[in-house]
Amino acid sequence: MSPWTASGAALLAFGMVPVLRGVATGSLARRLLAQNAGSTVVALAFLLLAQGYGRPAYVDLSLVLGLLGPVGTLMCVRLLADDLAGGAPRGSSVVTVACVVASAAVTVAVCVATTPGRALVKLVLIGALVAVGNVAAAWALRVGVVAKTDAAR
Repeated sequence: MSPWTASGAALLAFGMVPVLRGVATGSLARRLLAQNAGSTVVALAFLLLAQGYGRPAYVDLSLVLGLLGPVGTLMCVRLLADDLAGGAPRGSSVVTVACVVASAAVTVAVCVATTPGRALVKLVLIGALVAVGNVAAAWALRVGVVAKTDAAR
């Protein structure tokens, strides 16, 4: 087992424990935040596993998940706006910062191991999409909940 596959497996094993706990318990807002963090963890694991196994198709899966994960969270926030009026999830900024730091760390590590060229640009793009998508989804969750709560008053 290479260090890349070990890192990918460790990220999945240890990163999904708090995600599964967040999805299984708590308020609706907390579950949506955990779902968004889960898509980030899996997208980053795909980047590490792509490097470990030498499979560029995993990078494409990471790109798709990096795009669709935050979009799914945004759609849920929009569709469940009435049910999210209870308040923003506690600790959402900590989860968002952790996901962005993990995105940056994994992206830099994989980019260092990749030769310059088109694949490197693709990896940087994926890392940026995962990080920005996570921030946008967390912001929409927080702003959507706050705006709905203020409008109810």
